[in-house]
Parts: sequence; C-alpha cells; structure tokens
Amino acid sequence: MSEGENVKVAVRVRPFNGREKERNATLIIEMSGAQTKITDPSGANEEKKFTFDFSYWSHDGCKDDGSGYFAPDTSHSNGKKFADQQKVFNELGVGVLKNAWEGYNSTLFAYGQTGSGKSWSMVGYGVNKGIVPLYCDMLFKDIAKKKEEGAKEQFEVTFSMLEIYNENCRDLLDSSGKKAALRVRQHPKSGFYADGLNEVPVGSYEEIEQRTAEGTRNRTVASTKMNATSSRAHTIVCIKFIQKSVNDAGEEMAKSSEVNLVDLAGSERAESTGATGDRLKEGAAINQSLSSLGNCIAALADQAGGKNTRVPYRNSVLTKLLKNALGGNSKTIMIAALSPADINYDETLSTLRYADRAKQIKCSAKVNEDPTAALIRELQEENEKLKQMLATGKVDVSLMEGDDTADMTDEERAAMKNELKEEYESMLEKNKKDMDNMEAEFQKRLEEAKLTSDYGSIAEINEKKKKHPHLYNLNMDPQMTGKIIHFIIEDDCTIIGNGKGEGTDLTLRGGSIIDIHCKINHKDGVFTLETFPNARTLRNGKAVTNETKTLKHHDRLVFGTTQFFVFANPLDTSGCKVEEPTFEMAQAEIATKSGGFDMSGANKSREEALLQQELLEIMPAVEEANSVSEALGKKKRFDLMIVSPEARGELNGRTEVMVKMTCTDTKHEWIWDRNKFIDRKCIMSEMMDKYEDGLEWQVPQDKDPFYDDPKADFHIGSVKMWLQSVSYMIESNETLDVTDFKGSPVGKMSIGVFPCDPKGKEFTEKDDKFVEDPNALVGKNIDFKVKIVNARGLPNKYTDVYCKYKVYLEDKFTQTKAIKDTTNPDFNHERVVSMQGTQENVDFLKTGAFIVQIWGKQKDQKPKAGNKLKMAAAGGQGLHVVNTNQQRFDPEKVKYMMEVTALKKRQEKMEHKLTHMRKMIEVAEEHQKRKVSTKLIKDIYNAPTNDQAEKCIALIPLEKGRKQ
Repeated sequence: MSEGENVKVAVRVRPFNGREKERNATLIIEMSGAQTKITDPSGANEEKKFTFDFSYWSHDGCKDDGSGYFAPDTSHSNGKKFADQQKVFNELGVGVLKNAWEGYNSTLFAYGQTGSGKSWSMVGYGVNKGIVPLYCDMLFKDIAKKKEEGAKEQFEVTFSMLEIYNENCRDLLDSSGKKAALRVRQHPKSGFYADGLNEVPVGSYEEIEQRTAEGTRNRTVASTKMNATSSRAHTIVCIKFIQKSVNDAGEEMAKSSEVNLVDLAGSERAESTGATGDRLKEGAAINQSLSSLGNCIAALADQAGGKNTRVPYRNSVLTKLLKNALGGNSKTIMIAALSPADINYDETLSTLRYADRAKQIKCSAKVNEDPTAALIRELQEENEKLKQMLATGKVDVSLMEGDDTADMTDEERAAMKNELKEEYESMLEKNKKDMDNMEAEFQKRLEEAKLTSDYGSIAEINEKKKKHPHLYNLNMDPQMTGKIIHFIIEDDCTIIGNGKGEGTDLTLRGGSIIDIHCKINHKDGVFTLETFPNARTLRNGKAVTNETKTLKHHDRLVFGTTQFFVFANPLDTSGCKVEEPTFEMAQAEIATKSGGFDMSGANKSREEALLQQELLEIMPAVEEANSVSEALGKKKRFDLMIVSPEARGELNGRTEVMVKMTCTDTKHEWIWDRNKFIDRKCIMSEMMDKYEDGLEWQVPQDKDPFYDDPKADFHIGSVKMWLQSVSYMIESNETLDVTDFKGSPVGKMSIGVFPCDPKGKEFTEKDDKFVEDPNALVGKNIDFKVKIVNARGLPNKYTDVYCKYKVYLEDKFTQTKAIKDTTNPDFNHERVVSMQGTQENVDFLKTGAFIVQIWGKQKDQKPKAGNKLKMAAAGGQGLHVVNTNQQRFDPEKVKYMMEVTALKKRQEKMEHKLTHMRKMIEVAEEHQKRKVSTKLIKDIYNAPTNDQAEKCIALIPLEKGRKQ
C-alpha cells in the first residue's frame, strides 16, 4: 500500500427477505455505477447522493440456479446490476487474499443495522457463501496449488474467533462456552491484542469450517443463557498466515499477515448513545463501542483533512483491537450494509453518512516480516561485508564498536576477523535451529488441534436430520439458527430442564427454565409434549400448562422465556402449513395469540410497520428481563406498552413501544423508552451470565440496570387543549380527561383559553373581538390567556403534583407550582401567550393544540402481607402487556367535542347578528324607509350586545331619506 492510501468503502443493499412485500414497504435506494441515491419517503428532505468505491445491488434481480445459489436473472430489470456472493468476493475478498500473500495485514468489516445483510456478506448462507468461507477456501486452494508446483515454502495458518459483548472479549473457540473475559493489552510494537485468545492451527479449509461450526455452537450455547444474539455483539474472525522460505543464501525468511474479518453489532443501537436513551454511568457497552468507532472514524477523517485531532482508540475494546485497521498497518475495506425499505430510511441514511466519513481515512500498510527472519537477513548482510573486508584486507572499525583497534597488529586484526566470522556463522546456525524448532512446534500444535475437535462431520449431521426427528433452535440471528440439535430416536421420553433434575436429556440454561421443565414422549411414531405447572412453555404461540399436546412437524416451541426451538419430524406425512419456521415468525405468532397484537402484514402504513418491527425486537427482551429479575431477586416486573404521542405528552410523533418497570415491593413505576430499556437489558444479561457462571455479579447502585430513582418525577398523565376557539377570538373553558400512558382516564382537569389584551385583560362581548373568518387575524397581534384551574380525582399515590406545557414553537416549558398531598390539586395558574398574526400562526390556531403534562412524585406503598404484586415468573404465560391495541381514550373525539363547542359559540354570535339584521329590516319597513345608510347597517351588524344593536336600530326612523 502506498503511503496514505484511503480505506476502501463498499455499500451493499441486502437481499430480498420478504419483509418489504409483507409490510407494503417501498424501496428508497437506487444505484448506478459507484453512485448510491436515497430518497426520503416522507418527502421532507431532498434526495441525497453518495459515491463509494463499490456499490452492490443485491436486493432483487436474481434467481435460484438450481443448486440454491442466487445468480443474476437476465430476464429481470435489475438482473444486470445484481451482485451475487461471488462478484462481491472477487472484487473485495480476492484483494484481501492477495494482500495476505504479499505479507500485508488486512481488515474487512461490515457495518449496518440489524437485518441489513452484514452476516450475509460476511458468512452467507448454505451454498451462498460469504467472504469468510470463500476467503478461507481459496487460501488453502492457493497453498495446495503452490505445493503441487513444487514450492519449497512452508505455510502456517491459525484461526481464532472473538466476540465482544458488553465490552468483554469472549473466545468463541473455548469448548466450555464459559471462558472468562479476555484482557485487551498493548504490545509496544504490534499494538493492541487480546491476551489469552485461543488461536487454533488449521491445515485445511474443512478444518476451518469445522472450527467455525464449533465456535458458533459454543457461542450459541453461551448466548442462549439469556439469548444474547449477534445483533448485540461484535464478532471478529482472525486468520494469521505465515509463509516461510529459504533464500539463495540459505537463510530462513518469513512473511506474515493478519486478516481480521469483522461482523459488527447492529448499528441502530448506536443512536441511544447520543441524546436519547439511558447510558447509566458506564453506558451500554455495545452502544459505547459503536459510538467510539464512529468517533474514531470522524477523528481520522478530520486528520485526513489536515486537522490535528486525537483519535480516541482507547475508549472501547473494539476500537483498541481495530486500531491498525482504522489508521495503521493494515489495508482496510468497509462494507456498509443497507436496507432498501422505506421504514428504515433514518437508519439507512445514517449508515451512508457513516460510510462516507470512513472513506476519508488513510492507512499505511507495510510488509510484515518475522523478527527472527529479519535478524537473520541483517546478520547475513553483515557477514557479506565481513567476507569482503577479509578479501581486501580492509577493516571496518564500525564493526568493532567499543573496541580500540588503532594499535592492533595485522595478525590481531586477522584473528578478530576470523572471530567475528565465526560469531556470525554461529548466530546464523542458532537462528536456523530456532526456526526449525518453531516449525516443529507448529506441526505439533496442528496435530493436537485436530485431536481436540469433537464436533463430528457436518455432512453426517445434515444427513441424520433428514431421517430422524429432532429439535433445533431458532435465533434472531439466522446464522445461529439450527446450531443446537437434539435427536429423538428411541421410543422413550426426552426430559428437558435446567440440568438440576434427575435424568435430564436436553439441558437448557435461561430464564424460567425449571429443573424438569417438560417432557417429549415418543411411542410408535407419535410425539407428545407433556408440560407441568409453573413451567412456562408455548406451542405455536399459545401457552401450554399442565397438559399434553401432540407434536407435529415444524411446531414452534418456547421453553421458559428465551429458548426458541422447532420440532422437526421428517417422517411426519400429515402435512405442515409452515415450510421453514423463523425466529421472527415465532415472535409474531406469540404477539398475535398471547399478546393480542395485530401482526399481519396487510395494509400497514410505514409507521405501523415500524411499530410491528419494534414489537418483534423487544418482546423477547421483556420476557428475558423478567426472568433475570426473578433469578437475581431484584423484585422488578417489566411490562410491554404501546404508547401514542398524546399519551407521552407530545403533540407530534408516532406510536412507540415502551416498557413499564414496577417495583413489586413499593409499587413504584418507571416508564422507559425502547432505547433505555434495551441498553439496560444488555447489562442485565451480562449480570445473569456472571451469576450462572458463579462469578461476582453484584454492581453498585449507580450501575445497577434495575435501579431507577424512586424520588424522580413521574409523568402521571396529559391533557390536550385545542385552540380553534382562539382563532375566532372566542373563549373556551373545558373540563377534560387526564389520560395516562395506557390511554386510560386518571382524573379531570379544568382548563381554558381566553382571548385578551397583551396585559391579560380578558375580552368581553362589549369588546366586540369576535371574527367570522380566522384569516381576519392575519397582520394583527394575537393574545390569549391560558388558565389551568385545577385537577380532580388523581390517583392518591402521587404527591408534589405540578403541570408543565409548551405552546406551539416555544422552546421552554412553563411550569405551575407543585401541590402536596392531595388528589385534587388547585393550580390556579394563569399566563398570557402572545404571538404575531402571521398566516402560519393563524393556521396553527385553527387546527392546533398544546398538551399539558401532569407530573408528580410517587409515594411508597408497602403492600400488606400476602398481598404483594406477583412476578410473572416461571409460571407466567404469554406476554406481559399492560395495554393492547384497544383504544381506551380517543383524542380525536375530544377534538371534535371542542370543535363543536367552538362552533356553537360561533353560531350563537351569528344568530345574534342575524336577529339584529331581521329587526333592522322590520323597523325600516315599518317606517317605509327605502334606504338605510351603510354606516348604520354596519353598526347594527357589528353591535357586540343586544342593547347596542337596539340603540342603532332606533336611529333608523330618524335617518333622512325618502319613504316608499
């Protein structure tokens, strides 16, 4: 690599996975050559264009070539631009392999949101192999070809898999799946490294494939303790390649390369490390590492632009390990994985911007030579100099550093030359023996590594699956689905439990798994599921408790809260409606059958599709959090909530998934947004891992994910006050429902808006400020008074109750005084709001509103003995949901009611005017007036009161003019 070569960046649109069609999503990505364009589906922003080194369209335009491989479909409109796995490898992976042969370090990392296709590019699926397997396969094919051609080089390949989860490094090749977190240290020459990482010598691609399967299996076993999926962890595959050869002078030479292939965690987690979400003190570590990676990329981009900026490599384990990849001794490629669906616009745009910064980074790679080989070469060069000096009789004094050679005789000089020659030859021989020993050691390690592999033949297991009934796991990460397999062969009983019960056949570790959780009975080809009380088990989305169910091929089973499995019986000919169960499918049917949510994909808006996607993501996390809380004795319960913007106290936005945490002792409640909950849940999972491994899991209160301040202000509910009446300069005095997060009424509020002058004097009928058309206010100053009189019937568990609100474009909240120890607080709050009569402001008054939020502090409510709030622990079934899609409170209904009230008042005004005009006509006819002056008509029409109108009408007979 030349000095300062930029990081290469490729963007790739993920393969079609069915979600876009199911959710009626439209595509927002277009690619043409190296250019990528993204369109905002809302139309709020202009189309944005980016240019990268490579742009790969892999969404559609392909077909199965008969073997399961997705090849370009020439009959499709996008067939010519479809980038299959081989094309991506030829343009990216082959270059990485070439770098390895030349002795350069290389790094290729995939970045993007969960489900965008990172694992597809890196690992692939089935015959559609990704960069990792294709790289390994070609590496050993090239080695075999070299050997067939008679190459004398010796080759050494070592393989390791490392996972960074919550800032802990876990060696995925450790057979126990429980290895303590590795330490990240800094070597003075080679940079950061994982101390104690298990690097396995491998001699063929098949061995790497086998080791990868073992590593993934161990990862699955470890992660299924609390279902920590790849979206919450970074996985680094490291392949070290050493080439040893003998040069013409008989020297041992060595070149080495280190290739890091990295599948990063889902990038959507990174958003919560900014202004949203909850960081605790240490933050959620995955978010921290992605945020740190972004900070490093931004700093490196600034450096490339000439700024003197410090790069914060030390801020996370991930950036420490990728230091060389980002700005040091490595050739680096970034794959930015993109979702083309409109529901993912924000995340996709964020990924494109991230990639655009990354391409500005410059790295400086150099050929890596083994230190011993370099020393041998240097010694040989010095030896050649010595031979030349011996032949010419000239002595290079610099070789005799530290010695006084000025007074030496020729004999002494000759003796010293011979001594120096012997010393160099001795050093050369010693180093040659060391290299031989190193080679012997590698061969020994290689043989030992082969002996330790106990996974068996993958092909044999796949064949066995076609003939025998079995259970296999489902996982959010498709690459981890099917990595746990349990065969059921004999006519007998299979016992499933946590390993503590006698005779357990399948041991599962996870939330709410009890000693003997359930049994699968097998007799005469019939399989039945036998469940027990207090054992949470779901079959095809429905709870099964203390009963027996017949199992059919492809039944989806959930044991406890985190263990998702499929019962597969290839001998079952009764038929199955589900061709290939997925984790997402299993989650959707639980949400439908146990939670009452509408999870169908038909006729969903973009907002509804996004809500559905969030539900599928957060459902298992809520169940997991409840299990961890129970196991650790935290006395907290978590419930899923679907919350509208009005219920959150916001005017705008979309309906969101939130989580309520309840203390089962004090009954304190806390409402967490999705980001805050996921951040904390990850730390809960880490605590549970340590607890199950017998390690110290307790943390200080300020770092405890289950802790929230009981004295913190709590959002009791909200009231939405519409302003249409002000647009007609009519007062509105209402008593409205206060609604909580669930949309349920929790009290009443007396609130009103009153047109007034700038000093707060309210207008009366005599002031005649009523307008028939709100546009008449354009160009005038508009003032109105907000009155919050009181609230009645609030829950008695709150004290220090106060209100706060913002009107239209105000930046800061206006807050009332806090009222203690009453369910009927009197606020008696008044405030004048002034705005200019622009068309925009008038339009807002006609259709807009403002929301008053009611806040307070929660009182301790110790329950009586025997009346504690029960956890939905081992015996809990279905979903923990505190509200459903059924709407308890309709804000539109309130809006219409207030509109009707305003219209009634407006109608009253107009009826008064109409009455005055009728009386004017009657009086004019009575006095036979042919004409009435325009001024008098206007005075009568605009008269604010009946008295004033009567006075004006009495002037009609006195007006001069001809009678009829």
